[in-house]
Amino acid sequence: MERRAKIFRRMSRPQGSTRLADATESLEHVRGLDRVIRVMATGVRRTLRPGPVKDALHGVPLGHPAHPPLSDMPIGFWVSAAVLDLLPGGRRASQTLVAAGLASAVPTVLTGIADWSALHREQQRVGLVHAAGMATASTLYTVSLVARGQGRDAAGRAFGFAGLGVLFAGAYLGGHLAFRQAAGASHADQISHLVPLGWHDLCAADELPDGWPVHRRLGYISLFVLRKGGDIHVLADRCSHLAGPLHQGRIVTDDNADTCVICPWHGSTFRVDDGSVVHGPATARQPAFESRVTDEGTVQVRPY
Repeated sequence: MERRAKIFRRMSRPQGSTRLADATESLEHVRGLDRVIRVMATGVRRTLRPGPVKDALHGVPLGHPAHPPLSDMPIGFWVSAAVLDLLPGGRRASQTLVAAGLASAVPTVLTGIADWSALHREQQRVGLVHAAGMATASTLYTVSLVARGQGRDAAGRAFGFAGLGVLFAGAYLGGHLAFRQAAGASHADQISHLVPLGWHDLCAADELPDGWPVHRRLGYISLFVLRKGGDIHVLADRCSHLAGPLHQGRIVTDDNADTCVICPWHGSTFRVDDGSVVHGPATARQPAFESRVTDEGTVQVRPY
């Protein structure tokens, strides 16, 4: 009976699941982390106000999050240092790489904190443990660098290899955030795959209130529709940051007198005429549609 129960448990485990992945997924539900998360996230949001600095940390000028590519730098430096530690004559080069890794960790941490503060709670729980792991690795590498500078090379290498082990664990959690939880990926509907080419009837023009966004559906996707005077602006409704409903957002005018919508979830701001990002945390353009009104008063749309 006991053996049969073990077989049943193995068969009931989801396909592709591993114990490591299951343990990582369990972090998403650790509510004991929430108090720390609330305090930290509130502090980051109060410190990091909307503006050019915040947008740069999110990666808005790049068109995608800045943290993932920056994280490759300390990992690359420290892995290279570990390889040189295993080879004769690599003492000085290894020490330089450890120092370069610590220097590159600074912008990596800043961009990571900015992104983390604007995630869903389940993502923030994993992100907090990820950050703790990377902080531990950085501390170990700092001790390693000090030991190397004092001529205690054996201790420096030992602390370096310890840091490398913690680094790999933290990087695994970062991969879980990026790929399993899709933190940083665009969550907007991929309209090129969901909407056929050509014009599509959407609704009657007189159904749309002036200056107030509404929600409409076009086949499989949800749309944000705003009539302002004689212009009708249409965007994909799911925010590219984390799929927030844009039709519930606030309509504002930016410094260039362009009409914008602010996502109600995390404050991403988009121009309604073309979906371009004005302020993060979103970095991907919001899919936009052309619109026209037929002689019969029907609003028609097609993807740009």
